[in-house]
Amino acid sequence: MPIIEVNHVTKEYQLGHIQSLKTTALNQWRRLTGQPVEERTPFKALDDVNFSIEAGEVVGIIGHNGAGKSTILKLLANISKPSSGSITVKGKVAPLIEVGAGLVGDLTGRENIYLNGAILGISKAEIKRKFDDIVAFAELDEFVDTPIKRYSSGMQVRLGFSIATSVESDILIVDEVLAVGDLAFQRKCFERMEKMIRQDGKTVLLVSHNIRQIGRICSRTIMLDHGKIVAEGEPEYVCQKFYDQANEKIHTQTKVTSRAHSSGEISVQEIVIVESNGAEVQKISAGDPLRIRVKFQVRDYIDTPQIIIGTHTTDFVYLHAGSTAIFDDRPSLAPGEHCILFVTPTYPMATGTYCVRFSVYAANHRPIFVGEALHTFMVVSTGSELKLAGSRMLELPVSWHIDDVALLP
Repeated sequence: MPIIEVNHVTKEYQLGHIQSLKTTALNQWRRLTGQPVEERTPFKALDDVNFSIEAGEVVGIIGHNGAGKSTILKLLANISKPSSGSITVKGKVAPLIEVGAGLVGDLTGRENIYLNGAILGISKAEIKRKFDDIVAFAELDEFVDTPIKRYSSGMQVRLGFSIATSVESDILIVDEVLAVGDLAFQRKCFERMEKMIRQDGKTVLLVSHNIRQIGRICSRTIMLDHGKIVAEGEPEYVCQKFYDQANEKIHTQTKVTSRAHSSGEISVQEIVIVESNGAEVQKISAGDPLRIRVKFQVRDYIDTPQIIIGTHTTDFVYLHAGSTAIFDDRPSLAPGEHCILFVTPTYPMATGTYCVRFSVYAANHRPIFVGEALHTFMVVSTGSELKLAGSRMLELPVSWHIDDVALLP
């Protein structure tokens, strides 16, 4: 028996500016006299959405900005109502949405713990019992009797998360709260969430832009796009579909997403991926050589510059790079056109879209040209590796021997 059922749910909002008093009065007159009134087209944040969740499931909801992720969570948390359709939720819900939004600035941390605990349905006796643990987890022992308005934004979020995760509930509804605070506190949040999922067996709905996190802790994933469910099932399959969609979008918008800063001494004319014969390509196979050709124009003489070429993911995680700084006899650059061929003998990245970065620094480390996402290219895999889609970043050769018997592909 599902613990959550969403049946043909649609949520609409009216778009447009607030009407002037004159327009409002005119429309009212038209209604009274039977004349037609021009209606603004409603925006469908959710459009006929259907799904159900069993007790103990951990379901991730992904999608690009504006896909309807937060809207569905707010409906499930009973923060807002659907325009049509029905939602059935069986059990107590703990919504971790907009953590810290309910804190009152003029009240102390102590007072906010009791106030927010009451709002979340925690009895005063239970709050008192959990008080020390809430404060300790939020790392606010010294500031618990200080008004919230004197807290930093990070301190407020830590307190809000600590209070919200103290609720005894059947269902957790989580919206991007694992990105709170500094890295050390994020780790604590993640560990607490994993305990709730793995040990306590809670039903969890999780919205996150951290797709790797979704793939790691969820048992099922739903992908939304413009208010509709476009994919549902195993996290690896759905997350890979999200990556493919995002990568394709980035691949067609390279000029929009590139970042470059130049002193004006260098202008880049071409950055492409080439084969051994010099022919330009858009794709390479995982494990094949990666050849990056860069052509650029130098305005003035540059003495022994440091040149860096490398690659990164579409979310700017640096993957590899090479630098001419390792060469004592690196060349200087005379005015005119120059061409560099940068070759990586094997590029073992998994299927996906990747970007090229290129930088030039003067001998005194002064930046002359620094650019990221200057060109995108795709790495493709053979069909046999698609079963692992989304489960790794590197595609390295491996061999298997089970009970001294070699397994062959």
